[in-house]
This record gives sequence, structure tokens and C-alpha cells, in this order.
Amino acid sequence: MQTHVSTTPFGRRPMTLGQISSQMAAKAVKPDAVAHKWQVFQDIREARELLGATDRSLAILNALLTFHPETALTGDAELIVWPSNEQLAARANGMPATTLRRHIAVLVECGLVIRRDSPNGKRFARKGRGGEIEQAYGFDLSPLVARAQELHDLAEAVHAERKAFRVAKERLTLLRRDIVKLIDAGIEERVPGNWGKVLLDYQAIITRLPRSAPRQLVETISAELAPLYAEIRDALETFTKTQNPDANESHSGRHIQNSNTDLHTESEYGLRKIKEAGGSVANAATVQSLPKRELPLGIVLDACPGVLELMQGGEIRHWRDFLAAAELARPMLGISPSAWREAQEALGEQHAAITLAAIYQRADQIGSPGGYLRSLTDRAKDGKFSTWPMIMALLRAKLDAQKVPGGLDPAQSGGFPAATGLRASDALLKSLSKVKPR
Repeated sequence: MQTHVSTTPFGRRPMTLGQISSQMAAKAVKPDAVAHKWQVFQDIREARELLGATDRSLAILNALLTFHPETALTGDAELIVWPSNEQLAARANGMPATTLRRHIAVLVECGLVIRRDSPNGKRFARKGRGGEIEQAYGFDLSPLVARAQELHDLAEAVHAERKAFRVAKERLTLLRRDIVKLIDAGIEERVPGNWGKVLLDYQAIITRLPRSAPRQLVETISAELAPLYAEIRDALETFTKTQNPDANESHSGRHIQNSNTDLHTESEYGLRKIKEAGGSVANAATVQSLPKRELPLGIVLDACPGVLELMQGGEIRHWRDFLAAAELARPMLGISPSAWREAQEALGEQHAAITLAAIYQRADQIGSPGGYLRSLTDRAKDGKFSTWPMIMALLRAKLDAQKVPGGLDPAQSGGFPAATGLRASDALLKSLSKVKPR
């Protein structure tokens, strides 16, 4: 194929190094090279971010390809198309002329097409006496043939990165879900340990994760959560071993029953999903980590993100901001000032606000928020209510909602050995059985 390298007259569009490189690649294309234009276009669309192409520039490229009559682009054919701006704009969904010129320049800069300018800058084809095209000026599509394999490799790299990112996010989601479930099980089962510090360690890792994180950061966060997960699971399994040295006893029904009969009691006022535990959990001697002030603000906001929408800017940085958000949520829930005062007196200002945030988070599932708050207030007065299990249940439900299709194979995530012959209580063993070893 004879390739014409145009020069740019003084005062017109300058030629960049990228354009010179694409012209050199077009010159080097083999005559027997063949590329399917729509397959190449699909590869370009997949790799557009790596190439620096835009959605509108791809719309123009799609239009340009329609002006070439053949589906196969070959190295020995003339691959110049010469539509006018009006024709090109019409096939590019009526794109304005200024936008059209700007995104044509993007295609040229990306090395996907080459301008073949006529002396006067017009696009046209000169035909011979027999009707064959002797000379054409317009857009040369030969870089698509010359770079077909390169573009395919870029698309494959994008697919591989997308798959790796998906696997990394799945592993992170599973780790987060399982850590929260095991911490919840440890608190409810009164397993000795500083669970407040464990939660703080978990939150310190998770707060470094922005909403849009690159794959490398997701993998780093997962790598930091994995030892924490293993530590929590080991603690729970060790506890089950010490409580049940003889696994066969489970067949006779002998196991550690949870002494708190109020666990997971649902409100008579219509709450169906928020589960709370009695005050004995918060005050148990074996759980040294549950003083009221140890519930981190970050954990509360993670479990009750709905209150963020009440604050200007959607940010709550301090407990005073959180208390202000609770004051805004109270009238929206229809909770009377008297019910609110009683809750603050029984629970304390901070924990009353946490309780209100949890109610606000599940307001659509509670028939009477005011009545429900009074019910919790009465239970708090009797030492049968703590905000810890309520927040943990909300956080667990949130992570459960992040369904991961397929999950991960245990071999991919560390191959933590499964526990055998362990039994402390049905609830604890159920929690452990639902958590895949990592």
C-alpha cells in the first residue's frame, strides 16, 4: 500500500511526535495483514483509558469505519475515507462541529487515524478515467491494521486487570463480613478478650479505604485484615476447645448455653431486623472491652450511614456532630421530646444518639419509632439493653447485603485449616460454620 505522509503548511495544525509515530507504523504494515474493523474497534473501546481515547472520539471512529465499505481492513488496500464534517457529524449522533474537531484531534493524537490533508485542507478523492480512485485526502485507517495485535493485547490486559480487581474486592468483602460476624459471636458468647481494641484495629484499617480504591490498595487492606481475621478465629476456636474438650458430648446435648435470654429479641413495635442484647453482655466480667465510651464513632457511622445525609456536606467528624445529627433525626422520626429525654437519662446522651441513629437506619421497618425507643429505654433501665450488639447487628446486615457471586475458593485466600470437633454453643458454632477459613 502506498502511504502518503502529509506535511502541515505553516500556520495550520502542527504535527506531534505521536502522529509521526503512527505514520511510521502505518508505513510498516505488511501487505498481507488483515484486521476485522469491528473487532479492532471493540478492542479500542475496551482499552480506551490506556489509549487516552474518549467516548465521543470513539463515536467518531465508529462513524469513520462506516464510511469504509469493507469489513476487513487489509494492508494492501487504500484505507482512506473522506467524509465531510456534516456527513461525519450526522453519523456521530449530530455532534456539534466544534466538538467534532476536538475529538478528531484526540483520535489523531492517540495514533488511531492519520490525517491525509490535501493542499487546501479539503477532504476528497480524485478519480481516474476508469472511475478508480487515484488519490484520496481525508482520514487514513491504516493504523488500525498496523496496531491490531497491539490493541488486542491492550484489551486483554484490561480484562485481566478487571478480573484481578474483582477478585481482590470479593476477598476484601468476605474478610470484612467474616471479621464482623466473628467479633459479634465473640461478644455474644462472652469470649475473653479485648473486643473493643479489636474493633478499633479493624476500623483503623478500614478507614484507609476510600470509596474508589485502586486494586493495589484493596489488596493491601486485605493483607492487613487477614492476620486480624486469623487472630479472631483462633481465639474463638481456642475458646470452644477449652469449653468442650470432648466433642462427643455434643451428641448428648451438653453445650454452653447463652445465659442471656434477651439476646436477639425483636421489638413488639414491629422491628424485624435490628437485634439487641441485654446489659449483661456489656457488663460481663469476661469481656473487658465493653465500657460504653469504647464504641468507636467510625464503627457507628459504618453501621448507620443514613445520619450522614442529615449533615451539611455529608460529614460527621466528631461526636458533637453526631449528637447534632441525632437531634435532627428525632423530629423526623416522630419521637416526642419526653421520650428523647427519658432515653438520654437512661442511656446517656451519646448512647441515646447511637440508638436513635440505629432506629433511623431501619426506620422503614419500625412501625412506631417513638414506641420502640421507649421500649429500649425501659430495657436499659433494667440493665437489659446495650448499643453494642445493635450496632454489630446492623454492621453485619450491611456486609451480608454485599452479596459476592461465587465467592472465593479457600485455596485462593490462604487455606486456613477448618476446625473439627469443636462445640461451645449452637450460636458460636453456627457463626464459625458460616465463615469460610482464609
